[in-house]
Amino acid sequence: MNSLIITIIALALEASAGYPSRMLEFIGHPVTWMGALISALDKKLNDASQDFKRRRLKGFITLFILVITILIMSCAVGFVLNLLPLGALLTAIVASSLLALRSLDLHVEAVADGLDASLEEGRAAVGKIVGRDVTLLDETGVASAAIESLAENFSDGVIAPALYLALFSLPGAAIYKAVNTADSMIGHMSARYEAFGFAAARLDDLLNLIPARISASLLILASVIAPNASASRALKSALRDAPRHLSPNAGWPEAAMAGALGLSLGGPRIYAGTLIQGTKLGDGPAPTGSVDIRRALSLYRRAALIFWILLAVTAILSR
Repeated sequence: MNSLIITIIALALEASAGYPSRMLEFIGHPVTWMGALISALDKKLNDASQDFKRRRLKGFITLFILVITILIMSCAVGFVLNLLPLGALLTAIVASSLLALRSLDLHVEAVADGLDASLEEGRAAVGKIVGRDVTLLDETGVASAAIESLAENFSDGVIAPALYLALFSLPGAAIYKAVNTADSMIGHMSARYEAFGFAAARLDDLLNLIPARISASLLILASVIAPNASASRALKSALRDAPRHLSPNAGWPEAAMAGALGLSLGGPRIYAGTLIQGTKLGDGPAPTGSVDIRRALSLYRRAALIFWILLAVTAILSR
């Protein structure tokens, strides 16, 4: 019950204030600390001269060290905070740094603003939130990348950490964020990480199984109250297209978003010079620019609000 209240407060705090820029400049961000540890383990243990099995084993060791380290640190922080006056509020403030409700909104809106100014500014803005090569993207490609990132990160950056925070308090959200960060850094299928990043990628897939489908469901629900959106199309697209996505999880919110907005997302994209034949999601035309990005943001905000209300209702009923 206490963890649920902390989650509700943390979401409200992050949505209203985000992560303070002065704090970011002074001490950095928890995700950057996690990334530094992952990078250090990568340099220490990921030896390209070793065989596939040994590198995969060292990937499991890396993940174990990461999870244990984050578990110990988050439990210690949570224990100390609970000893202080207003411990629940302080925990919620710390936990809000593991959520990305406002920051995701701001980053995606910056892409729309960039496209309104010029294609180059749109490319620069979307390059901050996606891993694909953005140099050759046209206005449609920039808009598609932004909307796909919004949908996927709705699950990875908002719903999943909030759920693990509600279920397992601060350690749950911190461990999820560490695994998700590891997947983004070492979990991709490249020559360097195919073996070493296997453990991180598979655990991230497991942890996101339920949150991804909840995210899609929230986007479908939000389609009922969002202007120019269709819940029936969102449901149809999610059920039909998500299972064909390269990722077992990302396709669910992306397909629901595509169907809700009557757009077509996915398809081919280039990562590090490699062409990836992504699955086409939805039946409509491709996004045309900033207008469709803002439609996606409108849907995202409604879905996030529905999620927050559901948590609040659950807390009230639990009492």
